[in-house]
Amino acid sequence: MRMATPADRIWRNARLATMRDGLGVVEDGAVACRDGRIVYAGPADGAPDAAETIDCEGRWITPGLIDCHTHLVHAGNRAREFELRLQGASYEEIARAGGGIVSTMAATRNATETELVAASLPRLDALLAEGVTTVEIKSGYGLTLEDETKMLRAARALGDVRHVRVRTTFLGAHAVPPEYKGDSDGYVDLVCNKMMPAMAGLADAVDAFCEGIGFSPEQTERVFEAAAANGLPVKLHAEQLSNLHGAALAAKYGALSADHLEHLDEAGVAAMAAAGTVAVLLPGAFYFMRDTHKPPIDALRAAGVPIALATDCNPGTSPLTSPLLVMNMGATLFRLTVEECLTGVTRNAAAALGLSNEIGTLEASKACDLAIWDIESPAELVYRIGFNPLHARVMGGV
Repeated sequence: MRMATPADRIWRNARLATMRDGLGVVEDGAVACRDGRIVYAGPADGAPDAAETIDCEGRWITPGLIDCHTHLVHAGNRAREFELRLQGASYEEIARAGGGIVSTMAATRNATETELVAASLPRLDALLAEGVTTVEIKSGYGLTLEDETKMLRAARALGDVRHVRVRTTFLGAHAVPPEYKGDSDGYVDLVCNKMMPAMAGLADAVDAFCEGIGFSPEQTERVFEAAAANGLPVKLHAEQLSNLHGAALAAKYGALSADHLEHLDEAGVAAMAAAGTVAVLLPGAFYFMRDTHKPPIDALRAAGVPIALATDCNPGTSPLTSPLLVMNMGATLFRLTVEECLTGVTRNAAAALGLSNEIGTLEASKACDLAIWDIESPAELVYRIGFNPLHARVMGGV
């Protein structure tokens, strides 16, 4: 039965990967929207009338891609550190010598909000060119109240100057700044008592770096308690370089996601499964740091933990702005299937941002965010390297 009220726009003669249940393939499909939201996604013979019809000429439509973990806003680069790592220096050695996150902190503190927006736009544009319609952007390179809020304002400004949905994450507990050297607890006091209350209206979530060169589980728990007191959901950089049981701690606080997870153990997997916490895998960082300790993919699968993929775009360990390459890396490095890779940048990525009711699949009532591809099968989106088959990107029906 056709809908009584016509749609504003309909995309016909398309093949759909709805991502509602697996790939959710519809061979002869259509997507219709009204007022920026999907009103129909399914077989063409059940589609409504519309004021405007777009012929997709047999192309594939997926949900708009979602990059659910980035450090997109920053100043400067760390190409010199890349050279040092090629010569044998470790990430930890560089960080302890004043490089790493603290190096980017200095450049970011010296940049104005306007300069941060200008520096970040090329990175954002690269994501949009590959079908991204939603991007998460973290702070964490300011490490003062003034500079952390400056970063988050810049992130939100990117959503004003480009047609993209931006979700912001406060990552004050990213590194201990030089002025607090030797007093990490004092810096955590600052994050919890001064910075966190100022995040209202600026941050959608709170993150921390739970690691030997970052913050201890006890300090991370203090950050989570402060986030809860301020009504903010949490995420966590966990088990990237070692196993501090951060993922289990994140799950205890109902975290949206735990990210990296190369050293995740069975207890952490079980805790994440019980809490519904998404595992966000970041193969770009794994590749760039020449890591060899892979996340426990089989254990995550067996426990039913949702797996997402993201670029982790950052200047030090993953200067990557290609979700298509991330999918290929997820398949080649971690042996994820095509379905897992595509789910990882759509449905599960939406869950990692707390947006499952809004985006991530093609179904009625969700935002009409689409990526239209010149491909013969969805596997091409994972298989190709250095090739972008995006035909059109649609956000909010436009």
